[in-house]
Amino acid sequence: MIRKWLIGGGILIVAGYLSVAGYIYITDNARSHALISEEKKLTHVTTPSVSNIKIPHQQISDLFYQKGCDYCHTRSASLPFYAAIPGVKQLMDYDIQQGSQYFSLEPTLLAIKENRTVPEADLAKIESAIVREQMPPQRFAALHWSSGLNAEERNQILDWVKSQRAEYYPANSSSDMQQLILQPLPDALPVDSQKVALGSRLFHDPRLSSDNTVSCASCHLLSKGGVDNLATSTGVNGQKGGINAPTVFNAVFNVHQFWDGRAADLQQQAGGPPLNPVEMASTSWDDIINKLQQDAQLTQEFVQVYPQGYSEHTITDAIAEFEKTLTTPNSPFDRYLKGDANALTASQKNGLALFQQNKCDTCHVGKNIGGQSYDLMGLKGQYFADRPKDLTADDYGRFNVTKDPRDMHRFKTPGLRNVALTAPYFHDAQAEDLNQAVEMMLKYQVGTSLPPQDIKDIVAFLESLTGEYIPHQ
Repeated sequence: MIRKWLIGGGILIVAGYLSVAGYIYITDNARSHALISEEKKLTHVTTPSVSNIKIPHQQISDLFYQKGCDYCHTRSASLPFYAAIPGVKQLMDYDIQQGSQYFSLEPTLLAIKENRTVPEADLAKIESAIVREQMPPQRFAALHWSSGLNAEERNQILDWVKSQRAEYYPANSSSDMQQLILQPLPDALPVDSQKVALGSRLFHDPRLSSDNTVSCASCHLLSKGGVDNLATSTGVNGQKGGINAPTVFNAVFNVHQFWDGRAADLQQQAGGPPLNPVEMASTSWDDIINKLQQDAQLTQEFVQVYPQGYSEHTITDAIAEFEKTLTTPNSPFDRYLKGDANALTASQKNGLALFQQNKCDTCHVGKNIGGQSYDLMGLKGQYFADRPKDLTADDYGRFNVTKDPRDMHRFKTPGLRNVALTAPYFHDAQAEDLNQAVEMMLKYQVGTSLPPQDIKDIVAFLESLTGEYIPHQ
């Protein structure tokens, strides 16, 4: 190996590094050797690669480390020795701050290490950055000479992403639509019909609230896209919540529930509102159960399905089973994905192209076209500074759950299914209609603006996501 130092106007060959005007650049060989040392806190995967994966996990993990991706997109990387040099340190601190805002590689590296599924939205973000040749940024590549990706390395990553998606997130799309990150909804999910019937009754039962006036359906109207079209919902005694109610339709496809993801699944989510003092305000599950037990017919039917009787677990299990049936397949876009080229209008097709060109499909991914990741509100602009409304704890987003400073103002990316029915938009209901929502997303998340006709086309595409709800029989 040859190492070079550039001092003043001359080059000093020392045995592996190069410094230009006080900036030190580490060569490919040096970085590769450094990665094998204690420089990495996240160790490489040692388990065998998943079968049918053309590009082994470890090869991709090695590539991420060798290119210095961990420097800016993880919190566990040991930085190179030259990161402490004045001038270099300021540049690297800025890169790390920016990289942390945009994307965390940690879930991907951990999934690779444990030989399990990589998050769907992470695959989309990685793929987008590689296809658009946005990673590494030019300035980062200038500082870290070994970070650039050649054509073979880019193809390795892209092939790996595609193989991961094909194995873990297969799409029921026509052959010429397989390249899309977006997927059609399944026609239905397997459920226990008896539990669904009980869950439907409980979902619409106001006895889950303290004063018998508010049910789950009060805020999630199945006739209105699974929402109430209010900025914040109304609970017992007319109390107003602090955050916009997300739709219950297709929530089964979300990675977690609520804007901040505090519920791991539908069952855990169903257990929240009944005891929330602003929403349904029941004081305990015992109080709820005492009321339900007065209904002899319901109790008899309930015990037939749940011999152990009423409990928080059995009640929420039934509601969750019912909510699995709240899917809305067969939208025009679903039909288009399945091969009906005429299912979308020319305007909607152009809107889809614009949706992709502006990287909307790096966060709004999968079957629900969202709901798979937590993303910063205001990635490209000062959303909360520009907003007329004062900050509240609800604006902290995912931070309220994790207490991780990186999660401040991060929210679960909402699914876009039936979005034309679910105004107002965003966690704080600051967008009154789809036109405004698209304009604000372009400004604050993408950092751009588009002509009015392009906005109309994107809205037309979003309208094609309205599906059909058929109650479970």
